Amino acid sequence: MTPGTRLLVSAQGERYRFDPGSLSLELMLTGGPGPYQRYEIAHAPADLAEWFTGSRLALTAPLTDIQIRPAELTALKELRNALYQVVPALAHGEPPSAEALASLNDATGASPRPVIDPETRRLAWAPPITGRQLLGAVARDAIELVSGQRSGRVRECSANDCHLLFFDTSRSGNRRWCSMERCGNRAKIRAYRARAETS
Repeated sequence: MTPGTRLLVSAQGERYRFDPGSLSLELMLTGGPGPYQRYEIAHAPADLAEWFTGSRLALTAPLTDIQIRPAELTALKELRNALYQVVPALAHGEPPSAEALASLNDATGASPRPVIDPETRRLAWAPPITGRQLLGAVARDAIELVSGQRSGRVRECSANDCHLLFFDTSRSGNRRWCSMERCGNRAKIRAYRARAETS
């Protein structure tokens, strides 16, 4: 599977691929506050370190030697909680709270440092990759998402029973569904049945 694309399982047990289009939106899939606690996968630093190896950061270079300390895990979860205040507001065309935006600003800092591997002459991340660097990378991605033209492309899935958030990377800018495999396909089936009933 392409880094950044996640395999999700619906409440009915359907498996489907979902690409949120952004590192910060991808982090939101690891759990969250309130009703999102039931999706929590980052119970320990090693859990989140393993999760990051499949993140869109791996599109640039493989992620190895990730070292997340307990305090960094807490900071990443706090940033994720702030994203749950910012991103839905963007998706609904509302201004995010100043407090949540301050949390994003406060989290910026060092990011993983790209280097050239002397043996393969390929791009790599300078080891070790720390939780602080990952926090900085996610915060920078979120700030880029909130500011400028990108903010107008943050969407919530159009299905009534799906609240997944994504950055619309489609050329036309009219992506409606979290995944065509799941919500898009269900909408097509409903539309087909409705047409069949009226004809």
